Amino acid sequence: MTDSTAPPASGSSGPFSAVADVLVVFGITGDLARVMTFRSLYRLERRGLLDCPIVGVSVDDWTLDQLVQRARDSIVGTGEELDEDVFRRFAGRLSYVQGDFGDAATYERVGQAISGAQHPVFYLEIPPFLFGRVVKGLAEAGLTKAARVVVEKPFGHDVESAKALAAELHEHVDEAQLYRIDHYMGKMGYEEILYLRFANTILEPLWNRAHVECVQITMAEDFGVDDRGHFYDPVGALRDVVVNHLMQVVAATAMEPPAAKDTEALRDAAVALFRAVKAADPAHYVRGQYDGYQDVSGVAAGSTTETYAALRLEIDNPRWEGVPFFIRTGKRLSVTQTEVRVVFKKPPLLHLGLGAGEGREPARDEFVIKLDPATGARLIVDAHRADGAGQASITLDAEFADEGGEGPTPYEVLLYAALVGDSGRFKRQDVVNENWRIMQPLIDDPPPVQPYAQGSWGPEGGAALVADHGGWQGPWIVPTPKETTS
Repeated sequence: MTDSTAPPASGSSGPFSAVADVLVVFGITGDLARVMTFRSLYRLERRGLLDCPIVGVSVDDWTLDQLVQRARDSIVGTGEELDEDVFRRFAGRLSYVQGDFGDAATYERVGQAISGAQHPVFYLEIPPFLFGRVVKGLAEAGLTKAARVVVEKPFGHDVESAKALAAELHEHVDEAQLYRIDHYMGKMGYEEILYLRFANTILEPLWNRAHVECVQITMAEDFGVDDRGHFYDPVGALRDVVVNHLMQVVAATAMEPPAAKDTEALRDAAVALFRAVKAADPAHYVRGQYDGYQDVSGVAAGSTTETYAALRLEIDNPRWEGVPFFIRTGKRLSVTQTEVRVVFKKPPLLHLGLGAGEGREPARDEFVIKLDPATGARLIVDAHRADGAGQASITLDAEFADEGGEGPTPYEVLLYAALVGDSGRFKRQDVVNENWRIMQPLIDDPPPVQPYAQGSWGPEGGAALVADHGGWQGPWIVPTPKETTS
């Protein structure tokens, strides 16, 4: 396994890749900072990887002491064990600027707060409709000349809005300055897919249409929308996770090896793959909504928003022609698990004269990489068992945490990459455009939503989608110690 505890190497070069000398966080009093940013920055401080001041900017009329207390409460609230010496160093980096994002005076105060900084990083953890306003304010204050601007998804809600957002930002900053965060590109398992594929000769020769029956990608969640109805209902499963997170998993699973060592080559390989993916067909798209969703606060009466999406993608290139890629995601399913599963073609009948199991059809081999909530790899092969069971499938498992210890959190990886100018962890606009192109037919012509019971595996149509390829397999769930001993 790759060493995910090591700092990401910077493969970038150019005027916008210098190490940051200040981090400015717009929206630092919001929910994302509370549940993710403070913890990630604290962990970077603990690892000795944080080496710049942090300026928070928000409309809330807070004092610095209130910001420091929010940081402490947020870090402890995530379950992180607080080291007082580390937190003291981290808190000493913090300062705060209050102001309305539509007021030019706010950006003047930001400029004063970062006076002397040559390579600022501006992190916009704010709603996308504010991106243009903030970037314009920074540019007009003369703060973006050598800056990087980090923005959170969603990057539009369809092809046209994504392009319009990019055009608005490009009026003030170059594409090379924009770092679009998708937290799946900071996950340990994402990197492992790439490395396991290309670094092992027992896998790469089999990773193609000659040997693979299908690829199945599952992102299952056993929880629901809860108190996020006002956010989730206008979005739905397709826009929320498929067009961004799961398309990155498709890229890691299916792309060709990069042509060079630099980070742009890796992103070029992803773009080339997406350009080969055919536009999704609504005839191979299933939408579902779990029972009780419309009772959630913030959900519109009679909502047809999908909480479950399953679809089939086709890749028109020599490696993958004829191999379907199946994607499914949903809330209130049986378990919480994200994985990519490569299902190999069924072998022929065997006549080896081995007794038990003679004439049995061998099962398909499978290779699984799980990405969440834990990471690991599983190889499923057929074997002749000595316990009287005859031929049967067996599993060869590896938990990445057992092999290499705890890795950094995704936002820890991505924020550090933004600070050191490692652009390879972030999406370019051409990737965003291709992702929306692929999904646009499903947005334009969605099938009706089908109801499904909470705790199930979604509507019946989801199972029918994969019926001709052996059905959905998995997911791979590792029993907890309590489950193991009961």
